[in-house]
Amino acid sequence: MSSSLRPSLIAVLIALLAACGGGGSGNDSPDAKLSAAAALGEQIFNDATLSASGQMLCATCHVAATAHTTGNPDLVVPAGGAMLATPGFRNAPSLRYLNLNPAFFFDKDGAPTGGFNRDGRANSLMEQVQRPFLGAHEMANESPAAVIEKLKSAPYAEEFRRLFGAGILDTPDAAFDRVRFALAQYQTEDADFHRFDRKYDFFLAGRATLTGREVQGLALFNNPDKSNCAACHPSGRGANGASPLFTDFTCDNIGVPRNPAIPANADGAYFDLGLCGPFRTDLAQRSELCGAFKVPTLRNVALSAPYFHNGRFRTLKEVVGFYVRRDTNPDEWYPLNADGSVNKYDDLPPQYHRNVNATEAPYNRRQGEVPALTPDEIDLVVEFLNTLTDGFPP
Repeated sequence: MSSSLRPSLIAVLIALLAACGGGGSGNDSPDAKLSAAAALGEQIFNDATLSASGQMLCATCHVAATAHTTGNPDLVVPAGGAMLATPGFRNAPSLRYLNLNPAFFFDKDGAPTGGFNRDGRANSLMEQVQRPFLGAHEMANESPAAVIEKLKSAPYAEEFRRLFGAGILDTPDAAFDRVRFALAQYQTEDADFHRFDRKYDFFLAGRATLTGREVQGLALFNNPDKSNCAACHPSGRGANGASPLFTDFTCDNIGVPRNPAIPANADGAYFDLGLCGPFRTDLAQRSELCGAFKVPTLRNVALSAPYFHNGRFRTLKEVVGFYVRRDTNPDEWYPLNADGSVNKYDDLPPQYHRNVNATEAPYNRRQGEVPALTPDEIDLVVEFLNTLTDGFPP
């Protein structure tokens, strides 16, 4: 976090986890019985007929086998719309562990925290699931009524009526609200969305052993003078014993390079500024927030490529390398200007360059200085990150 955005969130994080039941300890069962609403939500999640194309479903961008991500490091922004030809703007994030995500707020130090979507603009799972149904580059329905009209022909339509009322489908807005409720319940109740069964979970519980290199990677991950990852991705248990989520829920601006693979970026005047727009509008006047995005969980990070909001990097080695070499070797990451200088922070208008985190390790080095990690130490951190994948057999 930059000094202007850094929160004092350890106590808040612990309280939030406690309020939500905390993290698991590797004992959740993905096969636990769902409520009727959650079971209905599962069917909706996997129903392509609710899209304008008839071919796109929630699981298109959130594949269970790859931690509810796209599962494709080459797919920077999925395409949707009526013909599945309308490109999106951001890399699709994982849906795992969102049941523990807080609504958006500014902490006591004024730091933006929480929320859903990469810019935190949704305040709940119910609010988050609305946009994919209506987004022109996603399922592309014209209105909630259009969604419900399709649902009337779904094989679970009678179950929907039985659960929510015989006349529910005749009141589209109320029915769409129940669709969103069912999807939120599915993500909340189905333990596959919050398994807590990675190797590191079992290590913390004394049921698994990390390799020597994984232990070294963890030490580098936590070291405030080296990679300093734990500053925003806490790795220790909460006070109530909760297994860490590897995010402090805050927002940060780290100057990720522009990605030419996003069609919108062909327009040199287009910039995705995260918290201050273009998709989030309530903070448009908060210029100090321009370029900041939510700090994601690192759980299942080995499965969630491509990385960052714009999918700029395909591998974890590239990501860690960028963190520690962004400032010491900027020519590795950014294009050159006509005069041979580096066009640093090229995905931000110049007036927002001051918002980029350039004070904390490992961003506090200067061009030509020694990076915070050696190439082998980068590999060690990556080996540790590979212990954060769900589904490890203890």
